[in-house]
Amino acid sequence: MGQIVERGELAKVVAGWRAAGQMVTLANGCFDLLHVGHIRYLRGAKALGGKLIVAINSDKSVRKLKGPGRPAMPELERAEIISALECVDAVVIFDEPDVRALIREIKPNIQVKGTDYTCDSVPERDEVMAHGGRVEIVGDPKDHSTTELLGRIGK
Repeated sequence: MGQIVERGELAKVVAGWRAAGQMVTLANGCFDLLHVGHIRYLRGAKALGGKLIVAINSDKSVRKLKGPGRPAMPELERAEIISALECVDAVVIFDEPDVRALIREIKPNIQVKGTDYTCDSVPERDEVMAHGGRVEIVGDPKDHSTTELLGRIGK
């Protein structure tokens, strides 16, 4: 199980892992309502090796990305749920629309995205590659979505 780490403390945590010879993998998302697609994505990320950091969009960021009425759960609850997963080593909350700034701060060895992306379409790809990292696509086909799940629940 992981720990919820304040953004300002994350670089210190990562430095400690690196000093111990660990690789660092970064996954990110809203994780508004946890579903099987999220689990498969995070397990796939962890299977790449090293320590897994999951960056969760803040409530403000989710509203910008998903619209009014979202997120369904507040950021600290989403972070607590994700941090409880065995495959997750740390969770951090971020406000920006993407994780470029976070990538600059921690320089992950691997940035992981779900199958709704290709390695070439990942928005932060250039930032990852600029410091010698790589992008990997993991998880199952994009057959699950929180938006679709919320729509079914609302009916």
